[in-house]
Amino acid sequence: QVHLVESGGGFVQPGGSLRLSCAASGFTFSTVAMLWFRQAPGKERDLVAHIFSIGGHPSYTDAVRGRFTITRDNDKNTVYLQMNSLKPEDTAIYYCNADSSQIVQGMPLSTYWGQGTQVTVSS
Repeated sequence: QVHLVESGGGFVQPGGSLRLSCAASGFTFSTVAMLWFRQAPGKERDLVAHIFSIGGHPSYTDAVRGRFTITRDNDKNTVYLQMNSLKPEDTAIYYCNADSSQIVQGMPLSTYWGQGTQVTVSS
């Protein structure tokens, strides 16, 4: 069974840092590119960062480039999002997702989502 479990969110003041983690199971993590999304209240879920399964260069949305870093540990089946210089507009629920149309248990892998982790940036 596919599981994506995000953690590491919290309350932080502007300029602070947080490190999010997403533990994945139920598929061959090392062969799948991974994504971080975020969804602010009343807004759509937006892509934040992408990392290939192995090699390549991560990519970021303009709003976070230079402040956020996506990494992964294929031995631990975990993808991370290091967030520095946080701003109030970074406040959102953050989700990880698999960038793959591979069918797992009858559904494309990309349709599986975790519960997300809340990040709140405020003074």
